[in-house]
Amino acid sequence: MLTQEQIDFYTINGYLGVENVLSTEEIQELRRVTDEFVEQSRQFTQHTDIFDLEPSHTPEQPRLRRLKNPVQHHAVYDATLRHPAIYEIVRQLIGPDIRQNGTKLNMKLPEVGSPVEWHQDWAFYPHTNDDLLAVGVCIDAMTQENGCLLVVPGSHRGPIYDHHHEGAFAGAITDPQFEPQNVAPIEVGAGGISIHHARMLHASAPNRSSKPRRFLLFQYCAADAWPLMGVKDMESFDATMVHGKTTIEPRLTAVPVRMPLPPAQKQGSIYENQSVLKRFVVG
Repeated sequence: MLTQEQIDFYTINGYLGVENVLSTEEIQELRRVTDEFVEQSRQFTQHTDIFDLEPSHTPEQPRLRRLKNPVQHHAVYDATLRHPAIYEIVRQLIGPDIRQNGTKLNMKLPEVGSPVEWHQDWAFYPHTNDDLLAVGVCIDAMTQENGCLLVVPGSHRGPIYDHHHEGAFAGAITDPQFEPQNVAPIEVGAGGISIHHARMLHASAPNRSSKPRRFLLFQYCAADAWPLMGVKDMESFDATMVHGKTTIEPRLTAVPVRMPLPPAQKQGSIYENQSVLKRFVVG
């Protein structure tokens, strides 16, 4: 469980690194399963509903950039989403009734890992309140050298920047007034987790090291935070519950919102969304 000091740090700064949440055995199992998916990606030369590939990917040298919705494809990922130690931490920050609104496994292979430009998760999925956060499970140690998460402390209490390019959502900040200040790295060892608020300004640089950075991301929401883009049906919405009870009474708070519409010209992943910009502004 978090200490009061850690909770206060998250409240003020909008992010946190917590060491030794998963055991060595659990991390080894995540690595084994992830290696199996990398091996499977050899069969493909284009992105699929499961695999997002690095531009340099080939069947001879597979370079998987993202595994989409990993909890749907292997029980070990789903078990990690529901891990009791992670739940206890998330519960302390957004309450006991929790659902997920997205999972992914981002990989930065040695010396080739794609960067992610500055953005706010909230720009992709605004809700009725902002008790939303992302937990990143570090399958490998996450360092500045291998492309760790970069954040702007306190920015979760600031504005939502424009993420549009040529009239369409682009998945990265295009606001000409944006200038990241006091950037902080979240460096966490294997088995630890990072946490960042949905409104947090964050990015990650390329992997310039000889070590991989495999990063399992879970997006958690308070159950009474409802997506402003709508709910398809209650059955599928209730199926996203991870712990606790669902509700049909959304909690409304005064939060800044920019809708991610019109949709991105390139769909599939944040890497594809951002590719229309043809630039890299981190680092």
